[in-house]
Amino acid sequence: MGILGKDNEAVSAQQIGHALQQMKKAHLDEGPPSLEKRLDRLDRAITLLVENSSALAQAVSDDFGNRSIEQTLLADVGSSIATLKHTKAHLAQWMQAQSFDSPFPGTTTRVHYQPLGVVGVVSPWNFPIILAFGPLAGIIAAGNRAMLKPSELTPRTSALLAELIAQHFDEREITVVLGGKDTGTLFSAQPFDHLIFTGSTSVGKHIMRAAAQNLVPVTLELGGKSPVIISRSAPLQTAVQRILTVKTFSAGQICLSPDYVLVPEDALEAFVALAKSAIAQMYPSLKDNQQYTSIINPANFERLQSYLSDARAKGAKVIEINPLNEDLSDSQLRKIAPTLVVDVTDDMLVLQEEIFGPILPIKTYSTFSEAIDFVNQLPRPLAAYYFGENPKEHQQVLERTTSGAVVINDVMTHVFVDDLPFGGVGYSGIGAYHGAQGFKTFSHAKSVLVQSAGGESNLPMRAPYGELTNAVIDSLLQS
Repeated sequence: MGILGKDNEAVSAQQIGHALQQMKKAHLDEGPPSLEKRLDRLDRAITLLVENSSALAQAVSDDFGNRSIEQTLLADVGSSIATLKHTKAHLAQWMQAQSFDSPFPGTTTRVHYQPLGVVGVVSPWNFPIILAFGPLAGIIAAGNRAMLKPSELTPRTSALLAELIAQHFDEREITVVLGGKDTGTLFSAQPFDHLIFTGSTSVGKHIMRAAAQNLVPVTLELGGKSPVIISRSAPLQTAVQRILTVKTFSAGQICLSPDYVLVPEDALEAFVALAKSAIAQMYPSLKDNQQYTSIINPANFERLQSYLSDARAKGAKVIEINPLNEDLSDSQLRKIAPTLVVDVTDDMLVLQEEIFGPILPIKTYSTFSEAIDFVNQLPRPLAAYYFGENPKEHQQVLERTTSGAVVINDVMTHVFVDDLPFGGVGYSGIGAYHGAQGFKTFSHAKSVLVQSAGGESNLPMRAPYGELTNAVIDSLLQS
């Protein structure tokens, strides 16, 4: 079976290395897989998810303590199936070599997309299905094999994924490595042909450092503080509803979740009132509401509480939106009510750290340029969100800020569009995948030139240099 670390057995670097070498050998021995073989692997992944959707959703909920089944089926399992189907529909086109015009008479030039070999995948806990199968879709499409290291923070889901993958794939196609941080350290130090990591920026730095020892190229999907700018031209109620839909989805434990909101000074009071109304409609109760997700573990629960304590101590107004005023102090429950933090200052943790929870700082601005300047003071985010109907402001957000993506009049929707590359920039990540971009990320674009019979591009370089060489030089030096 293609599982290392089953039943909490310790995994050594030698075991991971041996499995990797076996996969690399199979890749070389069998050569690039045909279109039919790749489609078969994608079909098996789809079957795995369709037939086990309920079990996977329940495992995720059990790992969280409580996670909305609907949220997992919608954004985790269902989205994975949609991505795999999209990949299937376009794969034949993506695999075609691209031809280009050549400056040399009689020569032909093209790019072939060649599988890299074996790709390592380090997937996170917050969306443990889509952030495993999203990369796997591109990896399989490009003709690679994969070694997956799922998160130890969702042990039930990771173990179930390992069992299901072992049932549907040969160990030389996909191998799963289970284990904690130590195993992750050993995993990221392996000489993969590519390594993709999704998680925090701090861990991403360690991943990149380890990969550098073997010159392994990396794709890092990180996060950061994704801002929302609300314009004076925006329908405020619509903006609030859409922002809070995503901020409360999985209790804000999403890398693309709105991390703070910039609102006009005169709109703050209305924003707070509308937020209270929107939360009451979506989650009239919290404590026993199975659709309102718990915080993943005690450490993250305490981390979020410390952010609120820090904000209060530094003078912020903390507004807990708890429609029934339920007691959420039970540490086993790990539920935090949607919470607004106003009167925030730059020295507060809520404006310094990525929140990853249902806490939303609100900062006011007087001029739109002031809002843009504030966004640019912070590291470049995974996404930037703008609500408004002002075309000049649209352009300012697009041109004067740098982020992995921009969404106008909504939050996070771009991630569900498979044709759009998904990735960060700088602090929020390196590289991108999804759709055709994923196929290219996990492929080697091999340039191919076929020389003409006369060798026109070769002749001017051949000594002794004379009339032909000088004519080419003269043409090249023309302004």
